Amino acid sequence: MRETDSLEAFLQLVGEELDLAVGAGDADRDLADLPGWDSMNLLRLVTLLEAETGRRLPVHAVLEARSLAEIHSVLERQA
Repeated sequence: MRETDSLEAFLQLVGEELDLAVGAGDADRDLADLPGWDSMNLLRLVTLLEAETGRRLPVHAVLEARSLAEIHSVLERQA
């Protein structure tokens, strides 16, 4: 199980596991504006985060998130 508590660690996990070039500057970027992002990445990310953390993520909250930082906030609220 990898650490995802910090936004930096979360972004690293997203980049490595989803094969996306994301960094700290992309945290607040609209998901639709991330190069290579699509709806399949969102599904993969939810599955990955639940497996990595052992936490269930509320799908409605993830779907409402507009950025990776907002998805990270959803994850933190489930701690």
